[in-house]
Amino acid sequence: THGVCALSGPNLAREIVAEMPSSTVIASSDTEAATKAQAIINSAVFRVYTNEDIVGVEFCGALKNIIALGAGIVDGLGLGDNSKAAFMTRGLAEITRLGVAAGASPTTFAGLAGMGDLIATCSSALSRNHFVGEQLAKGRNLTEIRAAMQNVVEGVDTTLAAVELADRLGVEMPIARMTHKILFDGLSVRDAIAELMGRDPTSE
Repeated sequence: THGVCALSGPNLAREIVAEMPSSTVIASSDTEAATKAQAIINSAVFRVYTNEDIVGVEFCGALKNIIALGAGIVDGLGLGDNSKAAFMTRGLAEITRLGVAAGASPTTFAGLAGMGDLIATCSSALSRNHFVGEQLAKGRNLTEIRAAMQNVVEGVDTTLAAVELADRLGVEMPIARMTHKILFDGLSVRDAIAELMGRDPTSE
């Protein structure tokens, strides 16, 4: 839609409120609208970039929450930095595949809205989705976790939508599918990891 902009990036609200240096992306197919929004929001502590790929930026902002759930599981199980780095990298690869199949640019996923937001959301104690993953790793079920939280956990509903879209577009998303099995089918986190690690070897 003409004039519509989307903002996304590694933007944990508490750090922005505290005026800690941060960066973000404003995307719009309307370059003039994005540039105007950039001029209004950009500041000495909040650096704003523009991007024409609004589809990609919106996909990044939603899909990274699925990977954050899994990263929380990896951390909750104490599986180490190698596991987490591999998980985040392969997670980025599969959300990029889905975004590109839906019309996004692959380069958007390597930017602030993609990789940047993914790193922040998968690493921060402020991330709700990461917290839920940690709790799942400790053996709590989704209903119990949600009942104890006051905030929305976007990654849960996003997992449902992403798997449905991946089926429709014929996109392979093993991490999202395994997350779906954990959240909705009762698969244990350790069995899910074993299934992922046991997949047939392939090229990167």
